[in-house]
Amino acid sequence: MGFESEFTPAQRLLKRSSRAFLRDEIEPLLPEDDWSGHGGDSPLHLLRKMQDQGYFGMPIPRELDGAGMGEVGYCLVNEAVGGVDASLGTILGAHTGIGMMPIYLFGNEEQRDRFVRPLASGKKIAAFALTEPSAGSDAASIRTGAVRDGSDHVLTGTKIWCSNGNFADTLVVFAVTDETLGTHGGVTAFIVEKGMDGFEVGTIEDKLGIRQSNTAELVFDGCRVPRENILGNVGEGFIVALTVLDGGRVGLASATLGATKRLLEDCLQRAKSRERYGAPLSQNQSIQWRLADMAADIHMAEYAVYHAAALIQPYYDRIAAGEPVPRNLREKVSRAAASIKIFSSEMAGRAGEEAIRIFGGDGIRFRHRIDRAFRDQIITEIYEGTNEIQRMIIARELIQMGAPE
Repeated sequence: MGFESEFTPAQRLLKRSSRAFLRDEIEPLLPEDDWSGHGGDSPLHLLRKMQDQGYFGMPIPRELDGAGMGEVGYCLVNEAVGGVDASLGTILGAHTGIGMMPIYLFGNEEQRDRFVRPLASGKKIAAFALTEPSAGSDAASIRTGAVRDGSDHVLTGTKIWCSNGNFADTLVVFAVTDETLGTHGGVTAFIVEKGMDGFEVGTIEDKLGIRQSNTAELVFDGCRVPRENILGNVGEGFIVALTVLDGGRVGLASATLGATKRLLEDCLQRAKSRERYGAPLSQNQSIQWRLADMAADIHMAEYAVYHAAALIQPYYDRIAAGEPVPRNLREKVSRAAASIKIFSSEMAGRAGEEAIRIFGGDGIRFRHRIDRAFRDQIITEIYEGTNEIQRMIIARELIQMGAPE
C-alpha cells in the first residue's frame, strides 16, 4: 500500500527534529564559498554530527543498530538534508540508499552483522561502484572483471563517478564473472573493504555542483576478494543493482523536494522584502505566478515522493526476508521510482532557474547561495540513472503492460 495522507506521530516528530537540527547545528558550519580551489573535501566533521543523530541508518531495523524508521523515515531525513545542502544529501544517499541497502537486502546474516551494523550505527560509511568509463547509462556494458582463484575472486578494472569512494569503509562493487551470460547471470556484486590489496582511489573529480561530495575514480588491479564478501548469489549482481537503484531514486527525489522547498522559502522572503518602484516584488503578478508554480510542483511532488517511499517498503521487506517478490509489485515500484525521479529532479531545475530570475543580479552572487542551488540541482537529472533512462523504463512498461487504470 502506498502513502495514505498523513505521517505517523513518530514520523512527524522526525520531520520536525531533523529539520531543526540541520538548520541549527549543520547549516551554520557549512562553508560560504564552495567554488574556490578544488571545491573542498567532504565535510567529515559534519557527517559525524549527522551520524550521531542516527541519520545514516534510518531505514535499517533496530536489531541491526538502525533507526527502524523505514523508507518514509529515510526520505523525511533526506528531505531535511536536501533543504540545507545538496552535497550532504548526496553523501547520505550514496551511503544509505545504494551503499548500505544492498548489503541489508541481499546479504546473509553474517554479512549483515559484520557490515550493516557498523554502517547503520554511523561508525562506518558505504559507497556503490557500478559506473565505468565505457558504462554509464548502459550499465550492462561494464568491463571490470572478477576471475575466480581458489575460493576468492580477483577484481581488475576501473570505476568512476563513485560518491564517497575516496573515504568509504565499505563498497559494493559490480564485476563481470561470466562474459558469456551477459547481465542476467554474468555480473556479481562484491563487498570491497577499504585497505584491501589491489584497490586504490584514483582521480577525485572537480565538478560544477555538489562540490563537497567527493566523486572518485576507483582502480582495481588484482584486488583479491574473499568468498565471504560475495553479495548475494554469483551472477545475480545486476538484480542487486537494479533493486537498490529504485530506492535510491526515491531517496534522491526526497532530497530534491527539500531543496525546492528551501528555494521557495528563500524566493518568498526575497519577494516580500525587496522593493521595486515603491512596492514589494510580491505584488508583481509575474512574481506571484512564479511562486505559485513552484508551490504547485512541491504539492504534487510531496505526495508522490512519500507514496513511492511507502510503496517500496513492503517490496524491500520481502527481499530482506528472502521471500519471492511478485512481478507486478517490482514493476510498480520501478515505474513509481522512475516517475518521481524525473518529476522531482526537473522540478528542482525549474525552481533553480526561477530563483535566479526572482533574485535578479543578486542570484548569481555567491553570498545568496542561489547560484549553488542552481549548480547542485543540475546533477539530479543525471545520476541515479539519467532522466532519459527513466523515460525508457516507463515507456517499456507502458508498451508491455498498457496504460495504468
